[in-house]
Amino acid sequence: MRSVGFDNDKYLTMQSEHIRERIGKFGGKLYMEFGGKLFDDYHASRVLPGFQPDSKIRMLSQLKEDVEVVIAIHAGDIEKNKVRGDLGITYDMDVLRLIDAFHSYGLFVGSVVLTRYDGSEAVIAYQKKLEALGVKVYRHYSIPGYPSNVPLIISDEGYGKNDYIETRHSLVVVTAPGPGSGKMAVCLSQLYHEHKRGSKAGYAKFETFPIWNLALQHPVNLAYEAATADLNDVNMIDNYHLEAYGETTVNYNRDIEIFPVLNAIFREIYGDSPYKSPTDMGVNMAGNCIIDDAAVSEAAKQEIIRRYYKERCELRKGNSEQRVVDKLELLMNKAGVTIGDRPVVAAAGLKAEVTGAPAAAIELPDGRVITGKTSDLMGASSAMLLNALKALAGVDDEAELIAPSVIEPIQKLKVEHLGNHNPHMHIDETLIALTISSATNPEAKAALDQLGKIAGCEMHSTVILSPVDENTCRKLKVNLTCEPKYQTAKLFHA
Repeated sequence: MRSVGFDNDKYLTMQSEHIRERIGKFGGKLYMEFGGKLFDDYHASRVLPGFQPDSKIRMLSQLKEDVEVVIAIHAGDIEKNKVRGDLGITYDMDVLRLIDAFHSYGLFVGSVVLTRYDGSEAVIAYQKKLEALGVKVYRHYSIPGYPSNVPLIISDEGYGKNDYIETRHSLVVVTAPGPGSGKMAVCLSQLYHEHKRGSKAGYAKFETFPIWNLALQHPVNLAYEAATADLNDVNMIDNYHLEAYGETTVNYNRDIEIFPVLNAIFREIYGDSPYKSPTDMGVNMAGNCIIDDAAVSEAAKQEIIRRYYKERCELRKGNSEQRVVDKLELLMNKAGVTIGDRPVVAAAGLKAEVTGAPAAAIELPDGRVITGKTSDLMGASSAMLLNALKALAGVDDEAELIAPSVIEPIQKLKVEHLGNHNPHMHIDETLIALTISSATNPEAKAALDQLGKIAGCEMHSTVILSPVDENTCRKLKVNLTCEPKYQTAKLFHA
């Protein structure tokens, strides 16, 4: 069973107190950059077992009377239809999801800002779509020489060209669908504009990773590098903090690179900077809430392996580059792990070798590894899931949870009427059939009742799953990896 390594209750208390302290240091207006996922930080929950995915939004909702949310999205991500790997939706659609989610917590979303706006047709169309939905939209532009050309950045031709985002709350939370969206630049641009208008405002940064008071090569910090390998983010020793305090802390390259800009802006506003290092800017208390270092280290190592497999599959699909895979291999070496440290990989591979067909394996909470094979009735992942539910329910392995007389008509419907070429039942179709069977079959009901125990389990497939099956695994919160190959030699996979 997965060990808990993080005290979430302590985190909520300590983190909220620390943010209140930071707000108190600035009078009137504080722009707070929120990195990572606010509602569903599954990366944090995977590498810090015990961390709840919605911890940050729960904490933020305690301050909702003072909070206004601004969502930033990189224009290039709109043009490329960049997809959130954990949810399977594009960044532009995720902005709409985020707005709805903030509203459900009673938080006010003031606007969306399009960063590095380039005037492309796709971005203009997206702006019109948002405005038609009643959302205020602002544009921020690329600045030549950013972030090194400080004189240009802090001028009317730099931040001065950006739209001033009108806000009316004392705490402005700037967030985004994913990394690299320009959240910090939005905050700094606002500080410049506030100064031009005769107002003073502060800046702080809420970023869970890297964890500043863990070692540079700690698996949790290496897992952050793995998660952002495509962005070329690199964890570094914060040399500014070391020089100012004689204390070794960890930050990442983009924050360290931008720090001179932030200092220059603060000097313009206050005459001096309130921060001596990038680490000073942060309010992250996560490192103080780790209660079992061995547990979080093991969880982080598994995340690095998962990221490695994910990127190899993206490379096979033509959506990545070899350099990203190479970086992940380097991070695996730094963490001292191999694919052999993921038990489901060997189990699925052995099943495929024995049967001569695609196979899948899942590791249950008690450590048992259950496999599934491809048959005439269903795919390997569907068979694996049924076998896992049988094992959890104590149902005999030979028990028939779904009668062939139920499966065959579904296959006929798929092929003869819905135009599918593959008759095998997807995972969601298998679960629907199991649900129907549970009405009359006690063993099927016993198995179905175990479905919640699948969340957080490790799963591996010897072939890339269909988007439908990948999405179902995501909804079940299964930690899926796949070998970077397709079941067939076709060029089109849907």
